[in-house]
Amino acid sequence: MNPDEMDAVFAALASEPRRRILDVLKKEPGCNVNRVTEFFEDIGRVAVMKHIDVLEGANLVISEKVGRERLLWFNPVPVHMIYDRWTTEFSAYWAGKLARMKYRLENAPVPIDKKKRGGSRG
Repeated sequence: MNPDEMDAVFAALASEPRRRILDVLKKEPGCNVNRVTEFFEDIGRVAVMKHIDVLEGANLVISEKVGRERLLWFNPVPVHMIYDRWTTEFSAYWAGKLARMKYRLENAPVPIDKKKRGGSRG
């Protein structure tokens, strides 16, 4: 993901109505614009469509034109890519810590970490 794509995702997620639209699409994948609009009493259909356009520009929403309808799906891939960028190292670290804690609580021998020289146990 290049910096411009990441900026578009963060800008799209900075808006509360856009996050609500993503919640709707997560709950009802493949719904049309009119269905999304029903969840908004405070803004009209045109405003909802503009928010959807921003979400599509950030690749957070995928749409398909079927006849006269525009069906929408939430695309979680950009959010997951951002999550992975900053958490992968920490996830591996904490997964290792939790695994060692599990072995200690079960009084089982802790497997030797091959990355560490000398292979300490526990």
